[in-house]
Amino acid sequence: MADPRGSRNSMQPTKSGSRRMTRSLTIVDAQNEDSSSVDSELVPSSLAAIAPVLRVANEVEKENPRVAFLCRFHAFETAHQMDVTSSGRGVRQFKTYMLHRLQKEGEQIKHFDGEEIQMYYRDFCEKNIKQGEYTKMPEEMAKFYQIATVLYDVMKTLFPSLKVDDETQRYAKEIERKKEQYEHYNILPLYAGMVKPAIMKLPEIEAAIRALRNVDNLPMPRVQSAPTIHDNIDMHEERIIKSDILDWLSSVFGFQLDTGTVEHLMDRIFKNYRSWCNYLHCKSNLNYPPRSDRQQLQLLYIGLYLLIWGEASNIRFMPECICYIFHNMATEIHGILYSNVHRVSGDIYRTETHGEESFLRNVISPIYQVLRKEAKRNKGGKASHSAWRNYDDLNEYFWSEKCFRLKWPMDTKADFFVHLDETKSAHERPNQVAAGNRKPKTNFVEVRTFWHLYRSFDRMWIFFILAFQAMVIIGWSPSGSPTAIFEEDVFRNVLSIFITSAFLNLLQATLDIILSMNAWRSLKITQILRYLLKFAVAAVWAVVLPIGYSSSVQNPTGLVRFFSNWAGGWRDQSFYNYAVAIYLLPNILAALLFLLPPLRRTMERSNLRIIVLVMWWAQPKLFIGRGMHEDMVSLLKYTLFWILLLVSKLAFSYYVEILPLVGPTKVIMRRKIHVYEWHEFFPNLPHNVGVVIAIWAPIVLVYFMDAQIWYAIYSTILGGIHGAFSHLGEIRTLGMLRSRFEAVPAAFSDRLVPSSKEEPGRIDVEADSSERKDIAKFSQMWNEFIDSMRIEDLISHRERNLLLVPYSSSKGSVVQWPPFLLASKIPVALDMAKDFKGTDDAELFSRIKIDDYMQSAVIECYETLKYILVELLSDPGEKLIIDQIGDKVSTSIQAQSFLTDFRMSGMPLLNDKLEKFLNLLLDDFENTVVQEAQIINVLQDIMEIITQDVMTHGHGILENSHSPHMDNRSDKKEQKFERININLVYNESWREKVVRLHLLLTVKESAINVPMNLEARRRITFFTNSLFMRMPYAPKVRNMLSFSVLTPYFKEDVLYSDEELNRENEDGISILFYLQNIYPDEWTNFEERIEDPKLVSVSKDKKELIREWVSYRGQTLYRTVRGMMYYRQALELQCFLEDAGDRAIFSGYRAEKKGTDHLQALADMKFTYVVSCQIYGVQKKSSQDRDRSCYNNILNLMLRYHSLRVAYIDEREEKVNGKPEKFYYSVLVKGGEKLDEEVYRIKLPGPPTEIGEGKPENQNHAIIFTRGEALQTIDMNQDNYLEEAFKMRNVLEEFVKRRRKQRKPTILGLREHIFTGSVSSLAWFMSNQETSFVTIGQRILANPLRVRFHYGHPDIFDRIFHLTRGGISKASKTINLSEDIFSGFNSTLRQGYITHHEYIQVGKGRDVGMNQISLFEAKVANGNGEQTLSRDVYRLGRRFDFYRMLSFYFTTVGFYFSSMVTVLTVYVFLYGRLYMVLSGLERSILDEPNIHSSKAALEEALATQSVFQLGLLLVLPMVMEIGLERGFRTALGHFIIMQLQLASVFFTFQLGTKAHYFGRTILHGGSKYRATGRGFVVFHAKYADNYRLYSRSHFVKGLELLILLIVYEVYGESYRSSKLYFFVTFSMWFLVASWLFAPFVFNPSGFEWQKTVDDWTDWKRWMGNRGGIGIQPEKSWESWWDGEQEHLKHTNIRGRVLEIVLAFRFFLYQYGIVYHLDISHHVTSFLVYGLSWVVMATVLVVLKMVSMGRRRFGTDFQLMFRILKGLLFLGFISVMTVLFVVCGLTVSDLFAAVLAFMPTGWALLLIGQAFRPLFGRIGLWESIKELGRAYEYVMGLIIFMPIVVLSWFPFVSEFQARLLFNQAFSRGLQISMILHGRKDTISS
Repeated sequence: MADPRGSRNSMQPTKSGSRRMTRSLTIVDAQNEDSSSVDSELVPSSLAAIAPVLRVANEVEKENPRVAFLCRFHAFETAHQMDVTSSGRGVRQFKTYMLHRLQKEGEQIKHFDGEEIQMYYRDFCEKNIKQGEYTKMPEEMAKFYQIATVLYDVMKTLFPSLKVDDETQRYAKEIERKKEQYEHYNILPLYAGMVKPAIMKLPEIEAAIRALRNVDNLPMPRVQSAPTIHDNIDMHEERIIKSDILDWLSSVFGFQLDTGTVEHLMDRIFKNYRSWCNYLHCKSNLNYPPRSDRQQLQLLYIGLYLLIWGEASNIRFMPECICYIFHNMATEIHGILYSNVHRVSGDIYRTETHGEESFLRNVISPIYQVLRKEAKRNKGGKASHSAWRNYDDLNEYFWSEKCFRLKWPMDTKADFFVHLDETKSAHERPNQVAAGNRKPKTNFVEVRTFWHLYRSFDRMWIFFILAFQAMVIIGWSPSGSPTAIFEEDVFRNVLSIFITSAFLNLLQATLDIILSMNAWRSLKITQILRYLLKFAVAAVWAVVLPIGYSSSVQNPTGLVRFFSNWAGGWRDQSFYNYAVAIYLLPNILAALLFLLPPLRRTMERSNLRIIVLVMWWAQPKLFIGRGMHEDMVSLLKYTLFWILLLVSKLAFSYYVEILPLVGPTKVIMRRKIHVYEWHEFFPNLPHNVGVVIAIWAPIVLVYFMDAQIWYAIYSTILGGIHGAFSHLGEIRTLGMLRSRFEAVPAAFSDRLVPSSKEEPGRIDVEADSSERKDIAKFSQMWNEFIDSMRIEDLISHRERNLLLVPYSSSKGSVVQWPPFLLASKIPVALDMAKDFKGTDDAELFSRIKIDDYMQSAVIECYETLKYILVELLSDPGEKLIIDQIGDKVSTSIQAQSFLTDFRMSGMPLLNDKLEKFLNLLLDDFENTVVQEAQIINVLQDIMEIITQDVMTHGHGILENSHSPHMDNRSDKKEQKFERININLVYNESWREKVVRLHLLLTVKESAINVPMNLEARRRITFFTNSLFMRMPYAPKVRNMLSFSVLTPYFKEDVLYSDEELNRENEDGISILFYLQNIYPDEWTNFEERIEDPKLVSVSKDKKELIREWVSYRGQTLYRTVRGMMYYRQALELQCFLEDAGDRAIFSGYRAEKKGTDHLQALADMKFTYVVSCQIYGVQKKSSQDRDRSCYNNILNLMLRYHSLRVAYIDEREEKVNGKPEKFYYSVLVKGGEKLDEEVYRIKLPGPPTEIGEGKPENQNHAIIFTRGEALQTIDMNQDNYLEEAFKMRNVLEEFVKRRRKQRKPTILGLREHIFTGSVSSLAWFMSNQETSFVTIGQRILANPLRVRFHYGHPDIFDRIFHLTRGGISKASKTINLSEDIFSGFNSTLRQGYITHHEYIQVGKGRDVGMNQISLFEAKVANGNGEQTLSRDVYRLGRRFDFYRMLSFYFTTVGFYFSSMVTVLTVYVFLYGRLYMVLSGLERSILDEPNIHSSKAALEEALATQSVFQLGLLLVLPMVMEIGLERGFRTALGHFIIMQLQLASVFFTFQLGTKAHYFGRTILHGGSKYRATGRGFVVFHAKYADNYRLYSRSHFVKGLELLILLIVYEVYGESYRSSKLYFFVTFSMWFLVASWLFAPFVFNPSGFEWQKTVDDWTDWKRWMGNRGGIGIQPEKSWESWWDGEQEHLKHTNIRGRVLEIVLAFRFFLYQYGIVYHLDISHHVTSFLVYGLSWVVMATVLVVLKMVSMGRRRFGTDFQLMFRILKGLLFLGFISVMTVLFVVCGLTVSDLFAAVLAFMPTGWALLLIGQAFRPLFGRIGLWESIKELGRAYEYVMGLIIFMPIVVLSWFPFVSEFQARLLFNQAFSRGLQISMILHGRKDTISS
């Protein structure tokens, strides 16, 4: 485990060397690097021991280069001794570099003396160690002690004969004795010396340390390890054994000597362990003998568990495995403490210490090796899930008593560890693993089949199927009314649904057996027995119910008569009723338990054997998934929701989809058809079944899909109502903000300031004073918020000044509101006073008082002006004049003679002079004398105006001010007001008042729109609105839950480089130029900010600031870290507001000493931020410029934010027994003075990221470095805001807030703001879609549906709950591709509770380009496909109650399945029409008069799927949420604009993406993480790129539908008069157009002529390039084509067969069309179809001959090849002539033949791909490939031609630019200029 004391040897040689995987920098590279980092930071990992020495050399170089040289020389010698042959990776280059440097420096340093280094050592110790011990902080002392240790080692090694004086030896001994007190630490310097940081003085910390160090009564183990060189045995034993409880555990069990701070969390940590013990009916080993120290034992157990968990590496994903390990080690603890006898060996437990890594070696590594071997069977995600065991399989091994067969210590020969050889015989398929070599799956098998959807959600499918059957039966009745069910015959027929139910249950039981077959060897006999009994019972009911039903039917016929005769004498009609009653009995009992959720919950959680036996039939006993039922209130809410929804859905389905088709169906079934237009194989098929299927099939699909539409409608309505009651959108404009701002400070104090119950005098304080204090506290936070937006360049200096609230509101008689509220109040008041004609004071004052803000502004201006003048004047007599004028004003107001004593006509002149006066005070003059003179002149003018023009008796005040003791100098007025304190203009506090007064006097109407920036407006309005929403009250910082933030990072952008900013694309556009135009106001604010020395550090140059400005607008790590560090800033401010007195509150946060030790200590105790930079160590040593840049930028982040921690995986190559071996470590570093400092290093059992998915493994290795009770997961593309960080402690209170049934949340869901919406129209679409999901969507999921899970970030986890239950994500390869949602599944299955909160938000970036978005959608669809197969979805689907199961289905995999069904409906409809049209059935049947009036029924039903297809389901929640938060007028405007910008095209296109990847994943697999890239999309995607990406998912399908529609249009003649025909077919044409051309419509410069030409050239080159080994798909069509068939190489036999079956649909075109050719002369003989195959074969043979001729004769026998082509041409002409003249071939037949034969060729191609191994063996694969190339050419040409045509017209390109970048246009961006590269000159 990790230790707060840090790494003991971080600056000392380590035990063994290691070697880095990546190449170190060469000498040439190193010369270009900073010398301070080349030596120490780029040392090869095998020489890591010399890195501390080189760091010391760099530290002392400036003070003494000679000593630095000696250190480097010592390092070089040590490196040579460690690797004499330079065999380590990078060692030779590094030693060569060091040798060159030493030679260069040695030329300048001719003489080396040991006395010099000894003297430097003494001086260093005297200056830094002796004097710093009582003045320096532990962090500084750690550095000094390490430097001194290295210097002494260098001196003793290089000068062994040197006589060391007594003082040096004394220093050395003292340093050796105390150095462990000064080590690098994470948060707590536990061994700090004399000067202890503030955090160590906190009472919580002191109490925890005292408890941990209580080891006096523990038995001391015997130390077997040898002491170190500098320790005697006694010192060594004392250090290891008597430190604390964790050191004691380490010595006993051999944990690595890094430990962590422990909390008193016994119950929470061991809740899962106790549940595990109860489940397995074994006694818990948490024992507390009588008279024992209970607290000490609890700490021992907690420490033991955390040590196990911390060192478990990948085993952390297996929580019950950890329970097993702890269970046995706790037994050893008890035995050691109380000298028990070992129950296996019979020996007494001994307290001997183990080796430091013995736990890792003996316990963790064997289990890890099992994981690793199983992961290899996965074959990179290509193997079947059933072929290997994932994390869940291995963890569930510990859910049965079999786990105790492992014994303890674990027997490595046990069945769990024995992993048989993976070798395959030659005849086995690539995807097959021999059954004998494979361990069985545990409890569940993930099989690739769509049947999982039925198996997991069987109750839903049974309900829908039975409801459909009942509605058809009722509709088939004569009346067709729902009341017909009460008729006896109809009711009897409806009862047949129970027969259907019996067969469906039989299907479910069969699937349970078949799909779990590969897990049978791991199942208990009771589970197998249950499966078999379920099947047997289902089979019995499938026989009994049909027999019983047949016996109850009068006059039976057909199959019913057969059963009736078989039943014999069972003709009692009541038998079926009795059978149904018995059949329904389990369902009735389930319904009763559903209505009593507490009873069901208790029964499921019980481990009593009798209850387990009772529940055994209902569901198999599992460790998880028990007792997930909600309380009664929640159950009633979501039950009511679904009852209303289902009633609406079924009513719509009955009246719109089913009933209108019943009548036509009856007519069709009665009609006899004898004439067909093709060769009919089944002409005597009864009731025209083919036609009925063709008509009803799309309706059935729509019926099963449209519940998704109803869910969208109901969730939108309910979500809007829920949001309105949550007070969302109450403040959504600046006008609303101004109207309610007066209540904001009180709301802030109520919600975000802890209550001061301990202040007894608070009740007696006057209300006004309390209000002012609230406003003063509010102003601290508000002003920090405003300043943060100024730093972020969202607002300008002027806007900041208008938004700030003064701190010192207590000094005035009125509240000082921010100036933007008081805009224009003073000018209006002046005009009002000037124009006032009356003499009644009350009337004028009443007009002013009508507006509270105006009254406040007038009084504040008067008081502020008086204060400024009094402070400015130096002469007491002149100050007295000001006071007398003020007294006169006060007395006049009291006497109601103000208008008599003061002339209002002089006020405008006074106002003008005051403006000039204030401007002079604020101007920066180089000559102070000139400024003073001008100020005096204007001041005298002001006083003259006041006394002469404004006051009626003002001259009297001046005369009375003369003192009788004054000298005889002249009493001229000009001599007054000449003495001022000019230094006041440099006083910040006084100057702020001048600025504010100037704003109040000068700001006009324009300030009402402050701020102008839309993002600043959104943040201000959301924050103020959230203060009025329901949230928990804020606790004090000391009492709040501590939390950590964890961000996984791989190799994304950290900070953009100068090259990246200025690199121009093919249009001449750079990222910097693009952003300057996208964010012009923010760029202007940035330029203003960098000129202000108060806001920008002088050390930063402009280029660095520009890099940061751009990076903060991208999706970079810099942006994320800055946002998350706002948490710490907010905590420090909150600590200040809690601890500061009234004086400090009214003085202001920044005026006081900001960032005191106490504030920082509390912030450190409550907040930790860890970024898991997985390959940081690789980047550190890399020679690649990008990697080096990432390393330096991450290092700079650590140096800037000292509380930031970076975790990474370090790989070293160390020699063991002379052989190199790789070792892996989890390392935590923090920022030091110039470089990073290692805090913890934990050895791992192997490479952690090879086992599972990359991101969850990256999170898992770093999670041990997090702290606290809560953990927020933040992705790399997120942002945070200071004002939102202020609400974090309120959110954390949700974990402890009282709720019904005492349920505490385990995951808190937070809303997100998508900040990438302004880049383009596509980004806007995605922003709206994501915003609606993370707001209204998750709002409904959490309440009332109770099925919200974890959908990524920024959710907050109950850290203790999840670290004991498998972590914050799941990591099994492929199946857990969407790792985030599985953590939500896991939390729910383990009785967790997930909520959603919208009063706080976190920023989130999304993909902004078409290809990026499609890759993201593909990844999500892949993930949902894998979810469908997973055990988590199966268990949730089976164990939720019925209505919660519906919620779960339609909000997860059901949405994607519905998307696929939507597309499938189009196919089924068109293929059904194709069958009817080509066979002639449509002409024969559907033109009948009885059917003519009902022809629109089908179109009415199909209109439903069109709504889904066009993306309207996604738009509904968007419109509702925008309307709720920004007004419905705005929402309507956005909806119209989105449609004009072709949002429906975009959503229809993405529908195809979802359907394709979801279906392919379930059938064939192939899921993988798809890196989308998060940059700015300002480039044009080439045609070849789009073709590669969308060919199979959209283009092929689009062209197939296009052919279907053409054939239907050409040969179909019926439905033309239907009103809905146009809408239905239009939606299908729209689908085709979207799928074929959306990528080009949304491609920048997609219709620019020159780019179109370049794209064509590039595509032709790509098509012509040959493939081969190592050729990337981007370079060659052949390589890409092979890659597209990758899924067929690894699919199972079911997948291949299904591919072939689906390919047969393309033969229908040829079969149907050839009978409609004129040349066929209406002959319907099968011979016609046979002749068409002769033609097809002839064409293929000719093409093959030409291809072979080109290859064989094209080069050496040109003449022969030309003759061959000539003969073929003549033969073709001859044949065509005969066909035209003799056989009656027509031109239309040629076009029809293309439609007929092209699909046939495609079918042959698909079948050939499925049989690739076979065709490869017989030598036909090259022919298949050439056929494929020909089809690709044809498809490419068809798609490219419209693009060429549109590119001819320049206006199309301009229109497209406006379409794509309309949002930018609305903000003044001329994107057309950008896209064409006509760049203005912009100074940077």
